[in-house]
Amino acid sequence: MGMGNGQGTPGGGAPDGNSDVPGFGPPLYGGGTPPGGPGNPGTPGPYSYQPPPGPAYGPGHGSGPGHGSGPGYAYGPAPTVHDPFAAAPPPPGPAAPAWQAPSRIERLLYEAKTRGDWPAYFEVLGRNWLYTAQHRSFLDSHPAEVQILPFFAPQVGGACVALYTEGVLPAPVEDPVFHSASLAWFAGSWDHTDPAWMVINPGTPCEAFFPTSPAHRAQWQRHAAPSDAIRPGRRLRALHVGGPLRGSVAHGLACGALLSVNNGELWNAIGYHGRGYRRERERLREWWDINSRDEWRDTLERLIRADMVSPVWEFALRIRQNLARDYGGAVELDHWRSVAERVIRANVARAAEPTITADGVTPGAEADESEVAAQVSGVGRLIGRIARYEARFRADGLLGDTQYTRTLEAWDYGRASGMARWGLGARFGTLAETEDAILRAGGAARANYRSWEEFSAAYVLGRCLHFDDEEFGDWYEGALACHRILTTDEASPWRNIPWK
Repeated sequence: MGMGNGQGTPGGGAPDGNSDVPGFGPPLYGGGTPPGGPGNPGTPGPYSYQPPPGPAYGPGHGSGPGHGSGPGYAYGPAPTVHDPFAAAPPPPGPAAPAWQAPSRIERLLYEAKTRGDWPAYFEVLGRNWLYTAQHRSFLDSHPAEVQILPFFAPQVGGACVALYTEGVLPAPVEDPVFHSASLAWFAGSWDHTDPAWMVINPGTPCEAFFPTSPAHRAQWQRHAAPSDAIRPGRRLRALHVGGPLRGSVAHGLACGALLSVNNGELWNAIGYHGRGYRRERERLREWWDINSRDEWRDTLERLIRADMVSPVWEFALRIRQNLARDYGGAVELDHWRSVAERVIRANVARAAEPTITADGVTPGAEADESEVAAQVSGVGRLIGRIARYEARFRADGLLGDTQYTRTLEAWDYGRASGMARWGLGARFGTLAETEDAILRAGGAARANYRSWEEFSAAYVLGRCLHFDDEEFGDWYEGALACHRILTTDEASPWRNIPWK
């Protein structure tokens, strides 16, 4: 796999000092002390699961409930030996409360492990991204490499690499960061110098250790989904533990839910890792030309102020809003266009008038008639586009029969909620800054809209004007699908969090 500081010794054994690196090794999901090396097994956390040590995990070992049925799945509790002279066991106590998995991924892993269904366990791993802790400085200086950062696991008596699913990742800190890859990538990238064991979600009830021999990795490949089929978008995903489901922070996160659902991300994960540090930086660079903390902060603030939405869009919608308020009804398209032209020409005439200031008279700016005519024509075309999109919105249920869009600021507020989290994933911002920005974006949205449905229609119209060019293609169809999920799914934040 990758090279760099902290690679374990070949053939297992204690790694080169990684147990002493703060933040590396298994995160304390639920408490406990991570293993510290030979002779220091650590204190298991309350959710830890201790598999039996020894070579009985090799290919082909184990059968029956809890043991799997073939190479790669030989894992489970040791067989029970009954002693006829042993004292009778004490009566059972009260049943322990069922474990609440952070997300559906961990719940499916836990259920598969409980059944001893290791093929199903690997099917879940194969359909989701797996994360490994990394030194941030290494990823910054080695853009094409990934480190191996093993720890000593007393359960297997040697070096082990921890991989995590999204729901158990710890809150983001400056260092370490995480890198995500598919099960297929890990299966194909492992080599003979890498640790002989991997553990999934150490310290949790869905924890499981697996050998990493070529025969076992061949079994992993059987369950690996193609990259484009891993965690597909346009579905609602949530954290049930570790993410807000009610309150102002949840409301602000829900303002970005159209983006989260479209991307297949956990809508309420304020401690956001996304696809990992490297991929989140690439996304901000590719889509937003953001390469630094200052650029991220500037973009975030502009979005919260609704300063990135087109002022021409807002001008056209403001004309119609004023007419609707003045005349108390629907605004005809020709009337809307003619009033917009009068306002444009009045503004141009006003700009041409001289102004008197403390420094004297300042001459006005004369505008060329061809430029004015071009502005009028452009706004007229925009008004037609808005009207056609809104007609389609009404046909598809995004708008009611008599509803129209008042402002497209939702396009910025929704992206502000997303930008706050993307910056955290890229480590341009802190968790505190992210929460503050999400609260501000949610507050601005509440102040300017009256319902989730109104907010959504405005966001989708902004997205379409920016990307779709009246093709009513994927940019529109995708947004419509996400709108329908969020307005109809019983688990949607829009069905459970009041707008005000």
